[in-house]
Amino acid sequence: MAEKQPEGWPAADAMQLANKVAIVTGGASGIGRAAALLFAREGAAVALADLNAKAGQDVVSEIQDTGGRAFFESIDVSKAADCRSLVEHTLREFGKIDILFNNAGIIRRATILDLSEEDWDRVMAVNVKSMFLLSREVIPHMQKAGGGSIINTSSGWGLTGGAKAAVYCASKGAVVLLTKAMAVDHGPQNIRVNCICPGDTDTGMLRSEAQQLGEANDRFLAEAAKRPLGRVGTPDEIARAALYLAGDASSFVTGAALVVDGGGLAGSV
Repeated sequence: MAEKQPEGWPAADAMQLANKVAIVTGGASGIGRAAALLFAREGAAVALADLNAKAGQDVVSEIQDTGGRAFFESIDVSKAADCRSLVEHTLREFGKIDILFNNAGIIRRATILDLSEEDWDRVMAVNVKSMFLLSREVIPHMQKAGGGSIINTSSGWGLTGGAKAAVYCASKGAVVLLTKAMAVDHGPQNIRVNCICPGDTDTGMLRSEAQQLGEANDRFLAEAAKRPLGRVGTPDEIARAALYLAGDASSFVTGAALVVDGGGLAGSV
């Protein structure tokens, strides 16, 4: 007798990521958590990475409790040895890697005059260097397997500048062009590389911006909602964009910067 799918899950033959294996960084909260849960719901085995071990294990338990396959590894994505360990663990556990979602990221809200060298280095390491390190580990395995999908999280501020966010904008702009360069290099091996450019999304990181700027949460979120759709995004909405780029629905899409921002950039020059 065929195993019954958990209530609310799509039928096995309708799953968009059936038999796929995905790595999701920053998977313990926010967009990463939403993507890990959605990828698992759509049939993928998921390797989660984050620094927050308790929250990461909670996501794994949530996936496993509904019949999915997942594990968590606490790593610093800016460290080459940690990235290698994650990839090796994924291969031991699941045998292959089809999808890499480079989602880990941090923000420091400051002008360059108020930004420390340590903050500059840390933001660039987590937001950009990590993508280089993990992609370097994963791509050879995708090449041997005949292809794969890499998704990088950029930002609307990777396409336009923002106030008191110099290093964040610099890092996210770098992600956009890193994505395009990787798409050119690895398209011949059937490896698609795309990035998502979310607008303000209701996550802990968005609230941390208010704290860094010394603003009240409600006022900050009200300002963030001033866009054509009149609200900030949800992690699930960004996760659905990642699912599109991860699966076969986007089979002819590579080198793209997909803006998911409620129209925030629509009126920009």
